[in-house]
Amino acid sequence: MKKIFALIFILACAFASPEVFAAENNAKPVSLWEKLRKKIETFTPQKKIGATNAVGGVRGALADANDIYWKGEVTHEVVDADEMAEFKKAMDLGAAGETSQAQAAFSEFIKAHPDSPLRKDADQALSELAK
Repeated sequence: MKKIFALIFILACAFASPEVFAAENNAKPVSLWEKLRKKIETFTPQKKIGATNAVGGVRGALADANDIYWKGEVTHEVVDADEMAEFKKAMDLGAAGETSQAQAAFSEFIKAHPDSPLRKDADQALSELAK
């Protein structure tokens, strides 16, 4: 009985695998704009607040509320909401094919936010638009 099930399983895998490989080979390459769009969906836009209402510390050490680590916590990169809006605007210009305006928008973004987690993506977009 086990041999029959094993044979059926092997035959099912053999007939199913060509379709899977054919689907993988026919997949079209993902554009830079799609990659960027997927990446910024993982970021959490956050408005900057003047004060933080959190208490925590280890042996009297000063710590920002965002620096506290909780075991098992899934962390997302946090980007200022205005910064995210500027990046999306530049990205939309690039995706629309407005190269010169997109280059200007990405350059302004880099100037305004040199330490942004999106800086490398903005640099990559600029190099892609320069081609």
